[in-house]
Amino acid sequence: MTHVLIVGSGPTGLTLAIELARRGVGLRIVEKSPEPPTGVRGKGLQPRTLEVFDDLGVVDEILATGREYPSLRSYQGDQVVWEGRMDEIREPSADVPYPNLIMQPQWRTEQILRDRLAELGHEVEFGAEVTGFEQDEDGVTVTLGTGEQVRCAYLVGADGGRSVVRKQLGVGFVGDTFESERMLLADITTDDLDREHWHVWGSLAEQKIHFTICPLPNTDVFQLVAPYTGDDDLIALVAEHAPHVRIEEILWRSEYRVNIRMADQFRDGRVFLAGDAAHVHTPAGGQGLNTGVQDAYNLGWKLAVGTEALLETYEYERMAVAEHVLGLSTRLYREQDNQRGDDTNQLGLAYLGSPLSVGERGGERLGALFAEQRGTGFLLLADTGTEYPFTVLPPLDEQEGVILVRPDGYIGYHGDESGLSAYLSGFGIAAPLADAER
Repeated sequence: MTHVLIVGSGPTGLTLAIELARRGVGLRIVEKSPEPPTGVRGKGLQPRTLEVFDDLGVVDEILATGREYPSLRSYQGDQVVWEGRMDEIREPSADVPYPNLIMQPQWRTEQILRDRLAELGHEVEFGAEVTGFEQDEDGVTVTLGTGEQVRCAYLVGADGGRSVVRKQLGVGFVGDTFESERMLLADITTDDLDREHWHVWGSLAEQKIHFTICPLPNTDVFQLVAPYTGDDDLIALVAEHAPHVRIEEILWRSEYRVNIRMADQFRDGRVFLAGDAAHVHTPAGGQGLNTGVQDAYNLGWKLAVGTEALLETYEYERMAVAEHVLGLSTRLYREQDNQRGDDTNQLGLAYLGSPLSVGERGGERLGALFAEQRGTGFLLLADTGTEYPFTVLPPLDEQEGVILVRPDGYIGYHGDESGLSAYLSGFGIAAPLADAER
């Protein structure tokens, strides 16, 4: 029996697959599309996601092929009227090793994650659509479009905003779809713009953006984003507002409606929802893809341990984060706020109040010892012996009590050593997780 079947091979599904594979958990990851997507879609990777990708062993390739976001250059016709940054370039530090937003086309992020998954012995099964499933006390029986039936202990729907898994569960998707607010995305080529700026036509101050053209790193492609008004002639649109810019070729295009929605629940029995299947955002602030990656990062180690008490904390923790991030991305979209920084980098997200967060610092991102946190195990910061089934390091400066750091980099327990055993047994954390090759 497959232990975990993952539906959907975007960044969320791939992150979860890597998390399970490096722990030796049996998995399959299926994707209804016959081949990987080619369009850019999302392109912003936040600092917290880069920390996750460091742990997964892919951050070097992400940074080598991506770049920091370029400066904005705003035009009226062919005249430059304003230049500036939407973020401040920051230097790495001990507590923030990846301080800057990185631009990386989503298709390449997915390719890098697929390559890492292949190193761990697994491949995405393209052209494998889920047509139905039934769950019982012992597992889930999933039917694929090929007629194959897959028996698994857990099913994870990471299959996007139109999630088949969510719909079959009957889980509500609360929020709004704004039919009148549509956007056009297109990957284009042009020889008439430099590749050192993100080019904008329209008034930033008056929140009237006609379109933007952004160079994509390590390609000869630009991403064009424009409001959709019913006329989808991009060449005519560009000619009207920027007559000096000629589109040479349209490589890919897509239209989307602004959606702001969240699932009523992220779990039903042995079935979980993650990423866009659980929450969809406006593109403002670059929050959607990143939140999905971190859903998977939260869920992966919990599925590997597999105790009910631990699995119950997934919905509690990630629903609260999704609600907060949806509010942020919606505000940024409505206000056309182009500034990026502490509000959007996701470093301040925490699991305060979670049943899994105990003690004064319980639920915080540790923000230290990143090299020591790599891998799949827990980290115990304590002045104690090695009888614990974790990597044990001396306490941090001025630390009181012991600190147990979860595999996803958040503090689980902070308190007296005498209470640690009860905490571990309460969540069924009785043995170390296998620290597979990074």
